[in-house]
Amino acid sequence: MTLELKDIYKSFGEKEVLKGVSFSAEGGKAFGLLGRNGAGKTTTIRILMNVFSANSGKVLIDGSPIDYDKIGIGYLPEERGLYPKKPIIDQLTYFAELKGMNKKDAVNAVDYWLNRLGMSEYRNKRLDTLSKGNQQKIQLITALAHNPHIVILDEPFSGLDPVNAMLLKDVVKEQISEGKIVLFSSHQMSYIEEFCDSIAILNGGKVALSGDLRDVKRNYPRNKLVVNTTSPQRICEDFQNACSVNQNGALIIQLENADEKRAVMQRLVENYDIDEVKVFEPSLNDIFVEYAGEQI
Repeated sequence: MTLELKDIYKSFGEKEVLKGVSFSAEGGKAFGLLGRNGAGKTTTIRILMNVFSANSGKVLIDGSPIDYDKIGIGYLPEERGLYPKKPIIDQLTYFAELKGMNKKDAVNAVDYWLNRLGMSEYRNKRLDTLSKGNQQKIQLITALAHNPHIVILDEPFSGLDPVNAMLLKDVVKEQISEGKIVLFSSHQMSYIEEFCDSIAILNGGKVALSGDLRDVKRNYPRNKLVVNTTSPQRICEDFQNACSVNQNGALIIQLENADEKRAVMQRLVENYDIDEVKVFEPSLNDIFVEYAGEQI
């Protein structure tokens, strides 16, 4: 299954929020939708979910307009959206029924997920008696109980301690292995790098960069070297302005062009005590800052 957004435009009054957004995401893989606050991520997600319509453009599944009666979507919002004073089992069952499940199947599905997430003891509790992290897990159940085809996770790890974050990672991997489309929206780049095969970075309502994450990194200019050495001062003195130190204490050597890397590597190995030298590969955070740092 392939989800595709094609040339999506959206305005609110005179403010144009989306300006031709296009990207595609495949089943069995995770996709990262990234951007600074105000870049258009939430509007894109709401159009995908049919909360409101685009001014123009298409949302397609396998090349045909998405049929929301047949394609289920699960959504974990960044902000809490449940009822704090209602028993958890009642409202989770209610939301599952809204997604088309009958009462019996809804209760069974909710109980499965309460058990899966270690939350069965809270089944009949009110939501406001739970910790922030446990409320996040309850909110996650609303996105998964009806077994959707597309799972949208907006800042899913917010408020989770390391143990619960690991549990959520396992759940996400299960959803991906079942062939679902999992769409992440997050500012926590480490999680995007861990899960996502492809990304799109929005900037000012446009797609500033999109594609397979490995290809994006591979196509990044390969004109920097990372050097770990016992002789950092000598190397910096010799390379002068071309040499800097990163946050991990390694040296970064800027080359005039990528064709120099073999010769410079050989020079380093022959003249200094080198533990490691390799071509610099940017992190997703580096790429995000470059493409989302300045608003278009």
